[in-house]
Amino acid sequence: MLDGLRNFLSNYIDWIKAFHVIAVIAWMSGLLYLPRLFVYHTETQLGSLESERFKIMERKLLRSIMNPALIAVWVLGPTLAWLTAAYQDRWLQAKFLLVLALTVTHHLFGVWRKDFERDANVRSAQFYRIWNEIPALLMVLIVILVIVQPF
Repeated sequence: MLDGLRNFLSNYIDWIKAFHVIAVIAWMSGLLYLPRLFVYHTETQLGSLESERFKIMERKLLRSIMNPALIAVWVLGPTLAWLTAAYQDRWLQAKFLLVLALTVTHHLFGVWRKDFERDANVRSAQFYRIWNEIPALLMVLIVILVIVQPF
């Protein structure tokens, strides 16, 4: 049965790659933008219209874009690794660990968004500025692994 599924999906490998890249772009956009929203949100007064607007923006970004993109990345990426047998390559195993780190970052951002939602944020704008760089750094390392495949 798995061989039949593999043969079927192999006919669509370019489509799977395309949708994987689209999902990665959407996810990364959110991972780069959400902590920037947190920076600006820390500079608003609790209960203000501006603070409430940030809450809506943060919630919609996470739920409507980032979460579905995360799911697509985690479905399509392993599917590609399985179809191409690349899961045996060390560069892909390293990439997997970095994507896992991005996923942990995503979940941390979700926890912090809930803190803002409850008006319970205790972190500074500087804290979020630093965290804004983490997804970018991980993305650079992932792209290098995918393109260069150094090991």
